Amino acid sequence: MSAHIDLARDGAIATVIVANDGKLNAVTAQMWRDLKAGFDALAGDDGLRCVIVRGAGEAFAAGGDIGEFAELRDTLARARQLHEQWVAPALAAVRDCPHPTIAAIRGPCIGGGLEIACACDIRIAAADARFGAPINRLGFSMAPAELAIVLAVTGPAAALELLLEGRIIDAAEALRRGLVNRLVECDALDAEVLASARRIAAGAPLVARAHKRLIRRLQQGTPLSEAELVASYDWLGSDDYREGLAAFATRRKPDFTGK
Repeated sequence: MSAHIDLARDGAIATVIVANDGKLNAVTAQMWRDLKAGFDALAGDDGLRCVIVRGAGEAFAAGGDIGEFAELRDTLARARQLHEQWVAPALAAVRDCPHPTIAAIRGPCIGGGLEIACACDIRIAAADARFGAPINRLGFSMAPAELAIVLAVTGPAAALELLLEGRIIDAAEALRRGLVNRLVECDALDAEVLASARRIAAGAPLVARAHKRLIRRLQQGTPLSEAELVASYDWLGSDDYREGLAAFATRRKPDFTGK
């Protein structure tokens, strides 16, 4: 099958690969469903410390598979099914993954690919990466749940510019605008992404998950409840906290267990 989602595991680091041979990894409806299923499985794996998301070959993902649109988006009911029951839940599964996520971006990162990248925690791009959502030229708008994920990363000004102009920007401009966290030469991407994943994996996994939850909650802009404030100190009872202090005191690397 040329269009699929692959999962690989190397110790505490998992890799999710978006693959659609000959279509620059354009995401089909089945791939959106498989992406959600894959991330649902990874979310329940407490042995993981980090998840890398990448495209197969020399592209990240060049949007949705437009060849399916005539059948899957020809009525309101089918369009809502595609975007609200398949695409949005897949992106939410990426965004809400308890493990830290890194998007390794080379080549086109367009439309649905941009959405997947924005759902990740960290975006590292190669110099040949290109970003955009030129759907104004196709006559449709970005679905609300998908736009919310892009907006959370780009902010309203950049999101409006990308969508209103339909312009494709290069990796250097994406870095200046804060769309990506880091930019490296093409031949250094794999090593940089792996180094980042290993740094994350070396940290306390309970802390990484707590930081993801807390940042997401603080972005809501409402005060934390007393229960939420108390929960933010759950690390006090963890083995990892005691291990971290002991390792610091003895000048050794900590061995965190996630407990």
